[in-house]
Amino acid sequence: MSTNNTTRRAFISNTAKVGIGAMVLPGVLQSCGNNAAVALPTVGFQQAALPYAYNALEPVIDAATMELHYTKHAASYASNLKAALEEENVDVSKNTLENILATVSKYSTKMRNNAGGHYNHELFWQMMRPAADQNAPAGDLLAAIEHQFNSFDAFKSQFTEAAKSTFGSGWAWLIIDGKKQLQITSTPNQDNPLMDVAAVKGTPLLGLDVWEHAYYLNYQNRRPEYIEKWWSLVNWDYVASRYAAVK
Repeated sequence: MSTNNTTRRAFISNTAKVGIGAMVLPGVLQSCGNNAAVALPTVGFQQAALPYAYNALEPVIDAATMELHYTKHAASYASNLKAALEEENVDVSKNTLENILATVSKYSTKMRNNAGGHYNHELFWQMMRPAADQNAPAGDLLAAIEHQFNSFDAFKSQFTEAAKSTFGSGWAWLIIDGKKQLQITSTPNQDNPLMDVAAVKGTPLLGLDVWEHAYYLNYQNRRPEYIEKWWSLVNWDYVASRYAAVK
């Protein structure tokens, strides 16, 4: 067999492996056979289907809260984002949501609030899965967390504090910054670390919604209880896939 044919077969084989990986975890990053990470996929401008049933995260997040959160609050951000894009003549065929967030200071408050709200929620649904008793990261992500925060427990404590101490409504984040360092930060309202207005900038790996609509039906004013129970829902495979793409 010729060298050219061998190279061509190898290329086809590697391409097929990448395609299979994308089918296993749609919308999530996969590593190619040569260990090169596929680029982070962009978040679409329209609301994607919820990846599980409304009651799938019970008892931590009840079905009524999930349905209200997804069909009313998150859906409103998607709808209002569409209106803002039209009003500000943004050509979505030539833009990504991430690019808009990165230059959000040049847009209206309506765009900032709703582009952020839509992006944040699209990630949030993927960052959770049904509760597991012993839920923790593994592999490279765990090693990076332990390197940066000394231990996984210390990381959880710092992240929990960031979520608890966020005044009013907002988000707590684990990000990777421009120096490839993990950081914990928080943002008000529907801002996120991709925005050029963010105090601490980076790529979100994990985010927690601490707006009251995310937990109030079950927990009322007991935000710390919601945060503590939420840890059992974290989809560490998804978080790890994001980390693998940008580390």
